[in-house]
Amino acid sequence: MRVLVVEDARSLAAVLVEGLSDQGMAVDVAHDGLEAAAKLDLNAYDVVVLDRDLPGIHGDALCRMITERDDRVMVLMLTAADSPGDRVTGLTLGADDYLAKPFHFPELVLRIRSLARRQPTARPRVLRVADIELDPMRRTATRDGRHLDLSVKEFALLEALLRAAPAFLSAEDLLEQVWDEHANPLTNTVTVTIGRLRRKLGDPPAITTTPGVGYRITDPPTGAGGS
Repeated sequence: MRVLVVEDARSLAAVLVEGLSDQGMAVDVAHDGLEAAAKLDLNAYDVVVLDRDLPGIHGDALCRMITERDDRVMVLMLTAADSPGDRVTGLTLGADDYLAKPFHFPELVLRIRSLARRQPTARPRVLRVADIELDPMRRTATRDGRHLDLSVKEFALLEALLRAAPAFLSAEDLLEQVWDEHANPLTNTVTVTIGRLRRKLGDPPAITTTPGVGYRITDPPTGAGGS
């Protein structure tokens, strides 16, 4: 899942980025409305966590811009304005959810994951391909009933592959969805993480690699080998 945090208070933005990243999300940050608009044009996000009182482009105007886009992104307004009128205004502007500051961080995480599931293209809560099951909300993954002890990035990588299945995801796709805008496309980060994930998934191999195309998860034929 890729999230854009739009927050002009840099200390709070840094806390949000660190906390959401620890939950396995790929998180970018913008400190004003202009920077956020530019990043929305460059990257595909699942959820935008949006402060209302922003410099550059006000959060209300940015929310309208987001809701008018063809590639609809879910918007969670995160703001100190907490009167009933403020909440009604925010939702009228097109925000999908509204959370007042100060907030309880676990609640923020749950709201973001809930919004991602409500996207028109979102998959069901529990992702299943072959004998692999992953529940993003409960942060659990199993194969043939066996619990998979995955790191944050391994879990996010498996989630991205399951959401895309049976289509391929290139290394660039995975960098964008699982890491963030600062990931170096010239590193072997994806290859290394795929290798660790393969080992934890075990046999028969579930991740197929096609050079020049990318990676995908399919239902392995009986007795099939991996590449």
